[in-house]
Amino acid sequence: MAFVRVIRPVAMKQFVALARVSSREQEREGFSLEVQEDGLKRYAAQAGGEIAKLFKIAETASKGEERKTFRELIAYAKKNAAFLDGLLFYKVDRAARNLFDYVELERLESEYNLPFISVSQPTENTPAGRMMRRTLANMASFYTEQQSVDVREGLSRRVHEGWFVGLAPYGYRNVRKDGRGIVEVDPDAAANVKRIFHLYAFENLTLDGVTERVNAEGRLWRKSQPKFPRSSIHNILKDRAYLGELLHKGEWYPGKHEPLIDRATWNRVQALLGGHVYHSQTLTYAGQLIQCSHCGHPITGELVKKKTKDGVRHHVYYRCTYYNREDHPRIRVREADIEAQVMAIFGKMKVEDEGVRDWFRMVLASQTRDAQADSRAQREELTRQETLIIQQQDRLLNMRLAEDIDQEVFAKKHTELRDRLASIKLQLDVLDRSHDETAELAAKVFELSQTLKEQWLTADYAAKRRLLEIVFLNCVLDGVTLVPEMRKPFDVLAEGLVSENSRGDGI
Repeated sequence: MAFVRVIRPVAMKQFVALARVSSREQEREGFSLEVQEDGLKRYAAQAGGEIAKLFKIAETASKGEERKTFRELIAYAKKNAAFLDGLLFYKVDRAARNLFDYVELERLESEYNLPFISVSQPTENTPAGRMMRRTLANMASFYTEQQSVDVREGLSRRVHEGWFVGLAPYGYRNVRKDGRGIVEVDPDAAANVKRIFHLYAFENLTLDGVTERVNAEGRLWRKSQPKFPRSSIHNILKDRAYLGELLHKGEWYPGKHEPLIDRATWNRVQALLGGHVYHSQTLTYAGQLIQCSHCGHPITGELVKKKTKDGVRHHVYYRCTYYNREDHPRIRVREADIEAQVMAIFGKMKVEDEGVRDWFRMVLASQTRDAQADSRAQREELTRQETLIIQQQDRLLNMRLAEDIDQEVFAKKHTELRDRLASIKLQLDVLDRSHDETAELAAKVFELSQTLKEQWLTADYAAKRRLLEIVFLNCVLDGVTLVPEMRKPFDVLAEGLVSENSRGDGI
């Protein structure tokens, strides 16, 4: 059924209008929002009316914002069509970016009796006039689509030439040289990036620890935000741009910018991040070391500051991560109390009898030989996988040279194979380093276990964590009591080697 306009007393005509501009069009044609707005108001006044509602789409609007404004225009026009005398645009190509939108505007004219008026390209509401408008709308749609194709091709060429298509990542800066945008190293920011990678890779710090260290060193993140956020440090550690690569459409390509990090350091950092080697806090007993006996979730640590007459004192407490649930026991344990329990366990591990010590060393040596045999088997398997991947890389390159696959498929598969090869090489490095140290490490741990009570309190965080992970298989916090499960053969030491019912010469 055709839309019927409400008959109202003679009054000023009412129009709804749309002004739209983009930076390229404004630069090329001079059709700024101000120019369009003046033209639309002038037309409304000459027609004996006014603009009841003006919608604007600025050059800074995102696609989502642009679509939202256009939908609001359509909704407003439909709701108020009975009281409106026309839909105003400066030009036909200001009205719609594509034919689908133009069809929506024509429906307003045919179904809601709301005339489509182009103030600088007047056309009649006749078949010939509508054909002219559609031709102009087609031309505008073609221009928009072709411009999108040109932009994509330009970005793709820039990527394959090795340049970022947008803002360079932290550590670099965008500059213009010989009329072209390129990327160069930002010395201060690059030094920060290198420091962050070094701290995480080689100084046994968590993300929180790295954040605290770089901020304590007085390093500047940005002028507007001097302190480094933890999330930004994590993003830096995961960004392959610092290897000299750049990201485009989910794939990484070789870049022309200078790498800030060597691949060995990168591989180590990714292994540590991926393997969850470091924990959420630099607190000795936090970070997945202990589980709650009530719910099985990890125990976390918190630093509490308390004001005293002598100043501010810091206290460390440990509690379940689900401590705040209504049905969960509200138990917090002081670090000093857990420390005392650990010291008691280490105290029971001390062996006075030299013969028993010799026996224990023999057991460790036997277990170490088995571990070394497993390491050799792992190395053989990793070496086999390394050879296969290198062969796959050679075949992939030959397929690309023969143009059996396109550049996009080649880049995706090449990145995948390269990452797998880097991971295998890192595992081989770890096996090589640990192969000769395993037996010596086990013996040192035992010797250290005999003097742990004397050395524990002076050890740093990294040393304590390493010892706990070597000696304890897992730990549970039952109320305020630490219940550890010891690794073999340390469980024998903790339980006591000499039976109380023995005659003194048995084990």
